[in-house]
Amino acid sequence: MRISIITPTFNSEETIKKNILSIQSQNFHDYEQIIIDKKSTDKTLKIIKEFGNDKIKILSEADNGIYDAINKGINLARGKYILILNSDDYFYTNDVLHKICQSFSLNNVDILYGNLIYVDKKYKPLRLWISNTYEKGFFHNGWSPPHPSFVVKKKIYEKYGLYKQSIGNPADIELMYRFLEKKNINFVYLDKILVSMRIGGISNRSIYKIFIQNIRILQFLNIHLNIFKILRFFFLKCRNRVKQFYDGKKINFKGSIF
Repeated sequence: MRISIITPTFNSEETIKKNILSIQSQNFHDYEQIIIDKKSTDKTLKIIKEFGNDKIKILSEADNGIYDAINKGINLARGKYILILNSDDYFYTNDVLHKICQSFSLNNVDILYGNLIYVDKKYKPLRLWISNTYEKGFFHNGWSPPHPSFVVKKKIYEKYGLYKQSIGNPADIELMYRFLEKKNINFVYLDKILVSMRIGGISNRSIYKIFIQNIRILQFLNIHLNIFKILRFFFLKCRNRVKQFYDGKKINFKGSIF
């Protein structure tokens, strides 16, 4: 029941050590970490190699962006399940992989997703992303699962395709929408915090990037020409974000790895 963890990196010397430590501290050991590095020029590769762990596979070469790197990792993966853990993300507790595999076994599904917490650069909690059980039409309401908590059987990628690089930053939303909404793939929602995500990722570094990302989401949801659906999308999405910040203030890091 091996899990393949795909980690794209580029000049990630500040965060990659915490990422790897969170994986190696897991009490479930049937995993591999595939690091797809975009020819980092800092100490990223040196830090990775210092671990000297044969569970870590490294491919360092030029790529066409983060989703090109992720797709390469998926193609190289030998595990039954695939999870994307970016270099500035880390597992919330040391039993995340165990919980994931246990839930897959108990529910006999092809997709699993859970909850996520955003932290600042000092790893203090900011937002708590509590997802819920998906229902048809949720994506049109500004909903999506947290992508770092989205675990998929490799056979699903092989059957329904990888990330569409041409879409850009929201390619993760498109893939989750395609799998859950359009292909009706069976899933389970695991109501546990699985991943801590450091704020400041590629998709939320500027207002402009956020704007472009949402325009593209509206387009592949095919609601970009319906003003009522657009307003509903943004209202519900913003309401959910406000709730995440409110819930983040109440989080207790008891049990967290870091």
